[in-house]
Amino acid sequence: MAGEQRHHGRMGNDQEQGYPLKRQLPYPYNQDLSRVLRGLKRRNPITRRNKHANDPVTASYLYAAIQLIQRHLGPGAIRRPGAAGDPDTVERPLLGFLSQRAVAAEVKHNPPPFHRVGRVRTLRDRWEPHSRFIADLLRFGLWPWHYPAAHLHEAADAEDEMLHGPDPVRGLHRLCFWALTRMLDTPIFRLGLIAAAEAEGDPVIGEVISGRYRKNSPFWKQFYLEFLHTRGLRLRPGITLDECADLLAAVADGVAIRALADPASPVIDRARRRCLLGTAALAVIAGCVERADSTGGVSLEDAVRDMIGEPAAAVGVKEA
Repeated sequence: MAGEQRHHGRMGNDQEQGYPLKRQLPYPYNQDLSRVLRGLKRRNPITRRNKHANDPVTASYLYAAIQLIQRHLGPGAIRRPGAAGDPDTVERPLLGFLSQRAVAAEVKHNPPPFHRVGRVRTLRDRWEPHSRFIADLLRFGLWPWHYPAAHLHEAADAEDEMLHGPDPVRGLHRLCFWALTRMLDTPIFRLGLIAAAEAEGDPVIGEVISGRYRKNSPFWKQFYLEFLHTRGLRLRPGITLDECADLLAAVADGVAIRALADPASPVIDRARRRCLLGTAALAVIAGCVERADSTGGVSLEDAVRDMIGEPAAAVGVKEA
């Protein structure tokens, strides 16, 4: 960090002289932000944009906004409890688009046979305060039997190919492609991201998210066990099934976030129906699994040590 403060985005001497207060601001607010803040009004030439970008007043607004983000999203997010500390009534600002008025107005667009007359009064009759509706919506939306349980049959062919087919690698790629694209094609995944951002300090959201993982994990662990058994494999010493399940779940979430945030990234190859999650799953298998009939099982750490061997300098590689 110290190196960044000295070199990254450092203002020129003329700018520093013009803004003595700017130099007193903490890092990174004391840096040259003229190439960072590109949305400022441009009523005059670039010099005016530079002036506004490096105005301490501009930095003050940026700092205030960052404090709001931390206050609402964390770390150390502040949750404002509702009636008598009821966790269902905790304020959840990121879900502000689900206001009572907005939800009531949306009811009229429901397809048959759903009710199509929405009133705020009716919503309040069922959930008061509104934060209790949000809590129940999260419970329902992230309920494992809402998603993904209702869609698991779609991956049955890919699972069967992994377990019994002639090309288990192809089956793995098919399964991972299905899992990733399914995540991205459902709004529930996006709801989960918002919920995760607000989970700290909110027992309702924390329980919903942890409950979802608790319900989903046994299914995947059972599938992993069946895969190991049918293919004559076992986990390396020191590796547990829980660790593999958690690792693959975390990788799946991370790859999905990357694909969602950066659609142009080469995370998904829809033409070949492959994705980076499949590559990651293969890497986990290659690193954490060995043949069940092999003698003297080798731990993951020892396998890596054997692969790396001696430092390059010890085998005659010249130093730069």
